[in-house]
Amino acid sequence: MGTSLDQLGSRWAAVRDPALTVMLIVQCLLIFIAAPCVTVGFPGSIVGFELLFAAFAVLIIAVSRGRITTSIAVLSMIAALTGVFLTVVAPSITNRLLAHFGTIGGAIVVTYVVGRAVFAPGVVTQHRVLGAIVLYLTFGMLCTSGYRLIWDLIPNSLTGIPTGLESRQVSGTILYFSFVTLTTVGYGGIVPVHPFARGLANLEGIVGQLYPATLLARLITLELEARHR
Repeated sequence: MGTSLDQLGSRWAAVRDPALTVMLIVQCLLIFIAAPCVTVGFPGSIVGFELLFAAFAVLIIAVSRGRITTSIAVLSMIAALTGVFLTVVAPSITNRLLAHFGTIGGAIVVTYVVGRAVFAPGVVTQHRVLGAIVLYLTFGMLCTSGYRLIWDLIPNSLTGIPTGLESRQVSGTILYFSFVTLTTVGYGGIVPVHPFARGLANLEGIVGQLYPATLLARLITLELEARHR
């Protein structure tokens, strides 16, 4: 029985580690290429963004482990993809909220699964470092969905976002604001004015400050423990 569980765990790790690498690549494409192209209205960018988003959804399911986390990941991704598709076909606040809740659920699954792998005892490997980057970017995307949810429920909760933008253009602009906040750059072009938006910005800024220091301390500790064995 123990051998079967070990083999199952090894097979899952063999799938998870490459999936984390691919997930990091997809995240970078979404954040640094697709989102800016959608924001400026580049032809065909919306289709590319949706394809990358669908690929990211599949990867979330691939890295999830266990019946509960996998079920949450599947349900979240179905909700997100359905909401995105319906928003493109028939834009409405209900469809956008469905997409936001699905995206938030998927991001929480990634944060839980990858976070456990990154901070768990063991040898520091390349996949663990890549997983740490995935976790950092995932938190930025999670906060993006949070800001977008607040924006849809409470219009003008953020100032500095041009009026007349399409839904995807607004998302791209808020994505920029999220990562500016996470990295504590704070250009000031977009400002949260609603208390909920400000609270989320405070949380994101604090995590952006504490995560690199905590991660570095943890990885150094694991490396020292491995050398002393």
